[in-house]
Amino acid sequence: MKIIPLKEGNFSVSKTKDFTLLTEENKDALKGIKMSVTPFLIITENDIILLDAGIGRKNDEGKIVISEILEKEDIYPEQVTKVLLSHLHKDHIETVITRIENTFYATFPNAEIYIQRRELAFAMENRGSHSFDFDTLEKLVQLKNIVLMDEDSGNITDEISFEVAGGHKPFMQTFLIREGNETVFYGADDLPQESYLKYHLAYKSDFEGRKAMELRIRWAKDASENHWKVLLYHDLEKAVLEF
Repeated sequence: MKIIPLKEGNFSVSKTKDFTLLTEENKDALKGIKMSVTPFLIITENDIILLDAGIGRKNDEGKIVISEILEKEDIYPEQVTKVLLSHLHKDHIETVITRIENTFYATFPNAEIYIQRRELAFAMENRGSHSFDFDTLEKLVQLKNIVLMDEDSGNITDEISFEVAGGHKPFMQTFLIREGNETVFYGADDLPQESYLKYHLAYKSDFEGRKAMELRIRWAKDASENHWKVLLYHDLEKAVLEF
């Protein structure tokens, strides 16, 4: 199994969920919450899997950062077989679609895109929330390769399992990918940074902070006992934590 972090950068996030790239010039002046945005590509014998899809940041030449990283790895969008979306906040979904002038298309045309149906309904019921980009969501659900999931847990393939964990959002889901003697765990925004394992806190920014805290305690135990590799979407410095 190969893990490729697709880090778009470190950002400051305002109360209205605006993401500003941190630079040497502005990092001390910006007052928002600091976090990275790091989707992951997982390559197994049977699949090329994208775990969440980032915020769609472009570099100075106007090229999407995720696409640039993939090209350096000799991976092209047509090769991705599955896109697994933990939840639908705008910093987790943007590169699933590509916009050109007045139209759009699926960035990963041959991939099945897995979304929790209840998470989609929750997003559409919260149109006042700054956390969602409704233009992107409305285009996303028009793609022909969407797979809407209804179960609380189960298997997508023999290698990929999922669980609707809740916590950060009521229908946020986590993923386990197993191949051979390796296990990769992606807790998304229930476990976004290494510090969340060090301090047992219930965060007010979560839908169910106490539940998220309890989940992290369980995952830390499982990770230690089973030698998981834990993927950290929002950690400023570390993308993969090995137990």
